[in-house]
Amino acid sequence: MKRWMILLCTAALVACNRYDAGIPAEERQQLATTLESSSRPEALRELLRQTPRDERATTAWLLNRMTPGDRDTMRLDLLRENVAYACRARREFPWTKALPEEIFRNEVLPYASVDEVRDAWRRDFYERFAPRVAGCSDMRAAIDTVNRILPEVVGVEYNTLREKTNQSPAESMRQGMASCTGLSILLVDALRAVGIPAHFAGTAAWHDERGNHSWTEVWIDGEWHFTEYYQPAALDRAWFLADAGQAVPGDRQHAVYAVSFAPTGDWFPMVWNETSHEIHATDVTQRYRDVYASFADRAAEEGTHVQVTFRMFRDARHATASGDRVAANVDVFCGTEQMGGGRTAGPLQDMNDALHFLLEKNRTYTFRYTDTQGEAREVVARVGDAPLVVTGYME
Repeated sequence: MKRWMILLCTAALVACNRYDAGIPAEERQQLATTLESSSRPEALRELLRQTPRDERATTAWLLNRMTPGDRDTMRLDLLRENVAYACRARREFPWTKALPEEIFRNEVLPYASVDEVRDAWRRDFYERFAPRVAGCSDMRAAIDTVNRILPEVVGVEYNTLREKTNQSPAESMRQGMASCTGLSILLVDALRAVGIPAHFAGTAAWHDERGNHSWTEVWIDGEWHFTEYYQPAALDRAWFLADAGQAVPGDRQHAVYAVSFAPTGDWFPMVWNETSHEIHATDVTQRYRDVYASFADRAAEEGTHVQVTFRMFRDARHATASGDRVAANVDVFCGTEQMGGGRTAGPLQDMNDALHFLLEKNRTYTFRYTDTQGEAREVVARVGDAPLVVTGYME
């Protein structure tokens, strides 16, 4: 009898020390395939053995969905720390506790947004932001808090002189600057660090070819909302809404995509790395078209906004004929806040094709562009109750 007890205890101990103990059968089966295809299977097994049993299933989920490059080269202590602090947020924050498991794993757990350098940001950002959101009553308040304090806490400002597009948090913080891609990565990581579901989103080019843009989406109560660095308390109110509302579903160049860590059957078009199809994504263009249509309908019904048309001509002497028109990028601001942007119609476009903005009434706006000499120009206009046409000149 004693011998049988010893054998049973030994078997139980062996089972407890198995690297896949505590991992559901389906995930465990996929994990076996994952390890077989890895260049360092034993190191990954040892990582799982050292992982607390209640975090192994989460670690296995991540390993099963990592790109082969990350799975074979990413520092394992960094991967372990990422899982540990994501699970810590899950235990500590009420909004994270309430998340469906698939949302937590795909939108909080991931260690990266796109193809940036894999930094040790998770613990650092948890320590920076967790005390600041500890008193927040709900997820919306936490989102607002993180976005409001983020620029000051990390010391990063928008600047196109940054070293590269897809900067990691450490790279952006070292320089104190980043473009929209780097800023979006910073915001996604800061939100994830305190258990808020977030991911990277963007377009390879606007409908009028004015270039690419990146931003952040957050998940609240079953719905996705968009926001940006510098925009606390401004969900679904970014300057680019009108542009996103004209994006083209299914068009790789002009659609809006949201990144997913788990495979989707589609990929994110990274303009800084056009040959890579490794970053999974979903075409979410229709959602933006619907949000903008709803905004425009509401503005028309409430009478709060008016259409403003901006035209660009060569100069004041040539401002009548179709051939006098000039195609140029124009941004519109109200104070320091950007309200939109677009490209004016050129000489060969239809005369009815014009750049339109839907702007709030009884406010003053500044339209900014660059002239033929490369100098910054601006036109200031007061928008009242009636539709308005604003004219700019390139010379």
